[in-house]
Amino acid sequence: MPGGGKSTVGRQLARQLGLPFFDSDHEIEAHIGMSIRAYFELHGEPAFRDLESQTIERLTRGPDCVLATGGGAPLREHNQRVLRAHSHVIYLRSTPEDLFRRLRHDTTRPLLQVKDPLKRLRDMFRERDPVYLRTAHYVIETGRPSVPALLQMILMQLELAGVVDAARVPSPIDPRHGPEPDPA
Repeated sequence: MPGGGKSTVGRQLARQLGLPFFDSDHEIEAHIGMSIRAYFELHGEPAFRDLESQTIERLTRGPDCVLATGGGAPLREHNQRVLRAHSHVIYLRSTPEDLFRRLRHDTTRPLLQVKDPLKRLRDMFRERDPVYLRTAHYVIETGRPSVPALLQMILMQLELAGVVDAARVPSPIDPRHGPEPDPA
């Protein structure tokens, strides 16, 4: 969902795992030379979703990385198959109310530029949550924990699944450096 922490948590997870981080929305913007919002206005959502599918396909078939996708990406069945087959999908699950609290002043998300963004988030959650649950390998209930706490939960799930080796992953709360600041 928009505002779920995909980019913030993904960037920190990539750092912890020593992998490159990609945000599919940023990759698309770099490719098209404009904001997604502007692209939406000029070409519509279906054209954007085509670019998004191509970007996800390219990034999931490349070298190991941490990828934050746009919230609408899993709505396409093709993207669901690609993500499940070529990655370990983590769904950062938040309530619409928590998302609204984080996004109430954000004007950059085209799908939320409506009269009642909380209603829009509730409608999106009702539509998307079952798809996200079906696509995800792991579900992390985000609530209001800090980014380091979310990282610990994710790393624990990946370690239990044998995806990462705990001995090779440093703790996100390194006593020499202190915890990462919580941007939320």
